[in-house]
Amino acid sequence: VAVQLATAGAKVDEVTAAMFAADQYRDYMELNGLTMQLTEALAEYWHSRIRSELGFASEDPTDIAGMFKLDYRGARFSLGYPACPDMEDRRKVVELLKPERVGVELSEELQLHPEQSTDAFVFHHPEAKYFSV
Repeated sequence: VAVQLATAGAKVDEVTAAMFAADQYRDYMELNGLTMQLTEALAEYWHSRIRSELGFASEDPTDIAGMFKLDYRGARFSLGYPACPDMEDRRKVVELLKPERVGVELSEELQLHPEQSTDAFVFHHPEAKYFSV
């Protein structure tokens, strides 16, 4: 089991907040959406690195369609989604990873800040698949 955290960083929150305050809603939405997707891409990159370091990246698909179908070994389960609905588990992730080292904080509501941050448990058993609890 691996635990990971990815973030686009605090600067993005500052810039998007300024855009929102200046009524630049389209720019805000576009930058916010882009950085959310970049954060997810970074999480996928680290997931790939984990598979590589564990020695089974050769099992990864070589085409984009296979990647979109998640046709690789294991799964990455993010907190708050159906397979890991208990947000209290986020406290464990924070305790393990110390995300404040990279500017990520946990709110009283168990949300990560900056908003463009994500955490996950990564399982690499060949039968690990996404599911709902």
